[in-house]
Amino acid sequence: MRIKIWKGQWDSVAIAAVILLALSFVFGGASREHALRLALVELAALPVLVLGAGRLIKTGLWREHRFALGLMAAVVALPLIQLIPLPPAVWSGLPGRDQMVLALRLAGIEPGWSPLSLTPDKTWQSVLALTPPFALFIAILSQSQIQRERLARICVAAAVAGILLGAAQLASGSDRLYLWNTTGGGLINGFFANRNHLASFFLIALPFAITLEAATLRRKDRPTSALWFGALFAGLVVVALAAVRSRAGIVLFAPVMAASMLAAWIAAGRRRPGPGLLVLVGAVGAALTIVAVLALPPILARFDTGGASELRFERWPLVAETAQTYLPLGSGIGSFDPVYRSVEPLNELDGSYFNQAHNEYLETWLEAGWLGAGLIVAFLIWYGRRCWSAWRAPASRERDLQRAASIGIGVLLLHSIVDYPLRTVTLAVVFAMCCGLLELAKRPDQPPG
Repeated sequence: MRIKIWKGQWDSVAIAAVILLALSFVFGGASREHALRLALVELAALPVLVLGAGRLIKTGLWREHRFALGLMAAVVALPLIQLIPLPPAVWSGLPGRDQMVLALRLAGIEPGWSPLSLTPDKTWQSVLALTPPFALFIAILSQSQIQRERLARICVAAAVAGILLGAAQLASGSDRLYLWNTTGGGLINGFFANRNHLASFFLIALPFAITLEAATLRRKDRPTSALWFGALFAGLVVVALAAVRSRAGIVLFAPVMAASMLAAWIAAGRRRPGPGLLVLVGAVGAALTIVAVLALPPILARFDTGGASELRFERWPLVAETAQTYLPLGSGIGSFDPVYRSVEPLNELDGSYFNQAHNEYLETWLEAGWLGAGLIVAFLIWYGRRCWSAWRAPASRERDLQRAASIGIGVLLLHSIVDYPLRTVTLAVVFAMCCGLLELAKRPDQPPG
């Protein structure tokens, strides 16, 4: 079935992917207390997964992406393996289980068959949460170039909508425009429960907006008025980041903007910077000037801890020490919260809570051990190779998307050092979209377009 819309054909995979992406924006902006909303996104992912996988198999395209698909399968297999029941003798001998075995025996209970994961319910939820991003990854591989570009533009449009919603939230001063119970008036969160994740989303959308619009300078048949949208969007992102006041977003803006401008220069044909690219630079410079004049003190205040130490930095050594207890296999995906509570010093108990490590790599080390670390290394190798292919290639519509996607992936990899953005479904889905786009960098160069 094909439906004629805009310029080109929309098929069942493309329509299902757009629905999944839209639902992830509306219902996937939190990492906890959202079981029903997450279930809706997971259900929307099923037709995308079935249709996309069916097309890859039917066309034989899966053979071109065996490493990436194998890596994806390994990520799914890891928590599933942790759910396999183990004999009592094997389970009791696993590192970190001695205190649990002692507690059971003091209660008069002999250990029975148990999975490796200490929280099998959370591990199973983690498996289900992988469905939306993996479904969109497969859909990206099975779609045409124009459909992939439309999905990227939908992300940019969602970022604009997030900016407008954030402005309305700030102006309203009430809780009515917030989508999550954990957020309230006075902050800008957009579709997200965490303003840091909103900032990351803006930074992911930035290279797509700038690169795709800069490419109009190369394609003479396209109106250069589109470049004005890229300039306006870049300026809005600067102002939005200042209003959101996410420290990670502020720190990452400069390298992301620099990489985006480099991608824009390549997309424009590697020529001397003309009026079009200068418009982009001027828009960002004007926005930075406005921010410096009007909002610099509140921004600097976000970095002033008043002499107090940062909670996450203080607790990382304890997380690392706890991870050593459960090596080499880990405590189970999703088990961080109860595991950390079991070792948290009494003198640190207060009104705050530390339910995530605020470091994806450290948390994976605790929950998945050596296997998790190996998957991270394998992903970074894949990422490096695909970036090399994308950035050294000549300009084309396909390569423009790939370079922008590589920057978007880098945003989340860097943000994951101090936070947990990939545990938010919206960002996980957008991350998967970027990975799907970058995976296509292994293909031979197509004629410029």
